[in-house]
Amino acid sequence: MPDSADPLAAFSVSTLVLRAKQLEIDAVRHLACRADLVDALGQLIQALQRERGASSIYLASKGLRFADVRRNTVHEAQAMEARLREVFAQHTETAQGATAKSLSLMAWALLGLDALTALRTQIERQAMSAHDAVAAFSHLIAGLIELVFHVADAASLPSVSRILVAFLQLVQAQEEAGQERALGALLYASGSASEEQQQRVLNLIDAQERSLLVFAEFADPALRQRWEQQQLQPGVARLERLRRTLCTTRPEHPLDSNLSDTWFDVCTERIDQLWQLQIALMTQLRAACAASITAAQQDLQDSKGLLRHLRDNPPPRTHAVDRFFDPGNASAPTAAPASSAATGQASTSLHDVLQAQTARLTDMELELVAARRKLNERKVIDRAKAMLMSKLGMSEEVAFRTLQKTSMDENRRLLDVAEATLALPDSAFAQLAQR
Repeated sequence: MPDSADPLAAFSVSTLVLRAKQLEIDAVRHLACRADLVDALGQLIQALQRERGASSIYLASKGLRFADVRRNTVHEAQAMEARLREVFAQHTETAQGATAKSLSLMAWALLGLDALTALRTQIERQAMSAHDAVAAFSHLIAGLIELVFHVADAASLPSVSRILVAFLQLVQAQEEAGQERALGALLYASGSASEEQQQRVLNLIDAQERSLLVFAEFADPALRQRWEQQQLQPGVARLERLRRTLCTTRPEHPLDSNLSDTWFDVCTERIDQLWQLQIALMTQLRAACAASITAAQQDLQDSKGLLRHLRDNPPPRTHAVDRFFDPGNASAPTAAPASSAATGQASTSLHDVLQAQTARLTDMELELVAARRKLNERKVIDRAKAMLMSKLGMSEEVAFRTLQKTSMDENRRLLDVAEATLALPDSAFAQLAQR
């Protein structure tokens, strides 16, 4: 065991401990900076979702509805786009937490944003279908959401893990609600809906419920109660009635096109509620980052004091030795060297502190493991869906229904079915494709 009086040994230990704590502080600061990026992404995503919904009504009604509303949403989205470009410029350095993956996703997002002018021109001239416009916006929004997930998933701080999981699920639920708004607006404005389109609306409703269940699991009680209270508002009942009409009207019977405006407004009210929850979570995230930085800085000072105490007051024996050796063993020391009562009290106090710190770190690690598990489950299921879409030519909705039905039929977890799907050889997919 190195001599505790050796200044080189003491310097090496203290330098490593203090450097590790400083890196922890830097990581929290990086996350706080990335919160600005996530905030800007969220605002643009919401603006593009509104533009997508308004554009679907405009095109489906052959320009008779929502012309002015669509132009207003374009102006809002352009303002948010300009802000995001500025934030992108500020997050290209490693000092801001930039990574190769995040920069690649930013570049992909910029490609989509650069193509918006041409897309809007086509929509203005009614030179494309409502379905194609919704698909184009959804493609761009999906890339922005992927960047949100990457930025959040890169954070490895247990103290904010639950907030990040709740936030990511809200982002996902809002996009699913936005797609529902756009698709329903298209169907109401066009005056008809096929069974396939109705099923797609039902899938989007189910997807929202799944995302919101995970959100409720990870959100704090106050935010969860706020969401539950929002479900008791009259707008929710109106949305359910419109959903029922949209999904139960037989294809040969026309939909009331006058309901397109009502549908858009009611869906927007729900999406705005989800957005307000996102804002609340972002506020919690920033507060948690600030608290983590303050706590880490205090720990930094405590670490200096602890190291000084250990150097100046070496304990007669370590607590680990006490637990390992039997105190009744004749060959083991039965009494500590002469020392003052104060020294014994200091050792006991230090032991209590270390035990409390260990328990706290264990709890934080369990929180992080639970959060990571939820995110990894989503990734595995998404990869399985993508494989079914690629190998068997399925749509996203059909791919998920296939996984879900297999899960229910075989009484297996959806995650297990997804993992088994990813493990299938190409020959198995070839046989399935021939059926």
